[in-house]
Amino acid sequence: MFNLFRSKHKEPASLCFSTDIHCHIVPGIDDGAPDAATSADLVERMQSWGISRIIASPHVTQYTFENTPQTIGPALAQLQEELKSRGNDIEVSHAAEYRIDDLFLEHLGKMELMPLPGDFLLIENAFMQEPWNLDQLVFDLQVKGFRPILAHPERYRYYYMKKNRYQELHNAGLLFQINLLSLAKSYGKEECKIAEYLIANGLVDFVGTDLHRKSQADTIDSYLRTPDAHKHMDDLRGNLLNDKVVKQ
Repeated sequence: MFNLFRSKHKEPASLCFSTDIHCHIVPGIDDGAPDAATSADLVERMQSWGISRIIASPHVTQYTFENTPQTIGPALAQLQEELKSRGNDIEVSHAAEYRIDDLFLEHLGKMELMPLPGDFLLIENAFMQEPWNLDQLVFDLQVKGFRPILAHPERYRYYYMKKNRYQELHNAGLLFQINLLSLAKSYGKEECKIAEYLIANGLVDFVGTDLHRKSQADTIDSYLRTPDAHKHMDDLRGNLLNDKVVKQ
C-alpha cells in the first residue's frame, strides 16, 4: 500500500523532448480532435508536460483520410486562431503520417508529400502485415532525399517473433518513433515491452505522443507520475532527434 501511495503522488517525470512530431490535434480531418476548442485543450495539456513545439501529423490513408495541404491548412488555421484567442503563442505546424498504400505511392511518384522539417517523413505500416516492398521503399525514399521514420514500430505484432527485423530495418536507415502511449501501456502490456526492448537496444530515434483525444491525455498524465515514466525518460534522454527536426 505504501508503494502505491508513493507512486501515485510522485512528481511527474520530465519529458525528454520538447517537440512532438506525431499527434492528431488538427481539428476535424481524421480520427483525432473533432473541433478547434478540443484541439486547443489538447495542446494545453501537451504544454503541461513540457512540450513547446508541435508538428501535427494528420493521417493520410487511402479511402479514409485522404488529406492534402488543402484539407489540412484551413483546419490548422482554425486551431491557430483558437489558440491565439486564448493568448497562447505555441508554435503549431503540420506534416503528415502516411500509411504505406497505393495513395502514398501515388503521392511519392508525384513528389507531393508533406514531410517534417529536414525532409524527415513519417510513415506507418499496415497493422496486419509488413508491406511486401518495405526494404525497397526505404531505399527509394532515401534516394529521393527523404529520411523515413517508421511510426510506432512497437505496435506491429508481426515483428514480435522476429525482433531481428527491427535491427535490419534500422540498419537500412529507417528511423523509429515510438509512442508515449505505448510506454503508458495504453495499447497493452506487449506493446510497452517491445517499446522498452527498442529503447534498451538503442533503436529509438523519436518519441511521439500520438495524442488523439482527452482520455489519452489523462492516460499520459497518470503515466508521467509513475516510476516507469521516470526510468523511460532517463533512458531516452539525450538519444532522441525530436528537437533536432529543423529546416535546413
